[in-house]
Amino acid sequence: MLNTTYSYKAHFSPAKFFTQLSFLLLVSLLCLILQSFQAVAKPSLQSLQHQQLNEILFNIHTYYVDDLKLQNTFVTQPDNLQVEALFERLDPYSKYLDETELDAIFSSTNGRYTGLGIEVKVEDGRVYIVNTINNSPAALAGLQVNDEVIAINQQPILDKSIEEVAKLIRQSGQSAVDVAVKREKDTELNFSIKRQQINLQSVYGHLADTGVALISINSFNNHTLHDVARELAKMQVTNSFPLSGLIIDLRDNPGGTLQGAIEVADLFLDNGTIVSTKGRFNEANQKYKAHKGDILSGAPIAVLINENSASAAEILAAALRDNQRAVLIGETSFGKGSVQSLIPLGNGNTALKLTTARYYTPAGQSIDGKGITPDVSINQTMLSEIDQGVIIKNIQELALFSSLLDRQDKKQLTAKQLVIMQ
Repeated sequence: MLNTTYSYKAHFSPAKFFTQLSFLLLVSLLCLILQSFQAVAKPSLQSLQHQQLNEILFNIHTYYVDDLKLQNTFVTQPDNLQVEALFERLDPYSKYLDETELDAIFSSTNGRYTGLGIEVKVEDGRVYIVNTINNSPAALAGLQVNDEVIAINQQPILDKSIEEVAKLIRQSGQSAVDVAVKREKDTELNFSIKRQQINLQSVYGHLADTGVALISINSFNNHTLHDVARELAKMQVTNSFPLSGLIIDLRDNPGGTLQGAIEVADLFLDNGTIVSTKGRFNEANQKYKAHKGDILSGAPIAVLINENSASAAEILAAALRDNQRAVLIGETSFGKGSVQSLIPLGNGNTALKLTTARYYTPAGQSIDGKGITPDVSINQTMLSEIDQGVIIKNIQELALFSSLLDRQDKKQLTAKQLVIMQ
């Protein structure tokens, strides 16, 4: 694997960055994990020099996934206000990153940062928790998925960006951060939480007595492949016999690196396409293929998804289903079908996070704005009441049932039908 920091900052080649730095391609719902770093509400372009503006304009003009038909005079003689207005025309995942934001992204992809341990999304001006990292200060304090964060240190955060919220957290210094959240039935809860250094363990494993393995993947980073393989190997040794099946839990997984999703999918496939990407320049058009060597030797797989399963999680889910390797169970996923690239600017201390491609499932479908519909539609509450062994026992029957239905007329199996099939 390439040395991420050195290669990224010192050896950038515009014609080759897409393929050389594929592990830095981000397919994530989240711009940032709420953590301790110096952030501003929106990194201002007002302070950038003419040369830097030219560099930003060149990269957008050359690599952005859609041709914006920029006029030559604008490209060659930009001013700060024009460039800021241009960013309003880009998708919400494209943005200028200052040095601290860039470092934050490297920290998350490398699996370590200092913060509370929550992952969030902004929806209609409201900040919602989509994941709490196991054993993090936030998880130990009692914050939960779907909590709406309404205030930080008694300051309301309605209509604030993730970066603004992160700045409020950092202003606490070494003191505890007061976090107010709204839970079900409008219950308001208050927590006092101190930030700590967090090692992002993205993978957790559990082995049931039946020989069924459960792998929970919280996000995809540079270590996810190693972590999944390690957990499977540990459970294989404990089981003494080949695993009878695998459940991959991708619920509340907001995504991560493209390479992480591709590598994990490749673990369970002998052949076939994992994902394809399409953009406006040659290197953005890629087709990623599986290599021979299914680590489970064909044992059945079920993948759990929900409305917060996004991007890299959706790539893995679609790759396994479209290659007839897994059945998807749960709720329709989020539906983020674009790929962002980190393009260094100047000396590499700042960057442009730019949407450079859209991805397509092995079946050639874009899930952007639509999500992935599961084979078995079950809400979170009902899914938690179904035994893992029941799911694995019926995977083969579910797959057969699914293949017999025309895709356009396909009806969703219900939780009741799944239980009946025991």
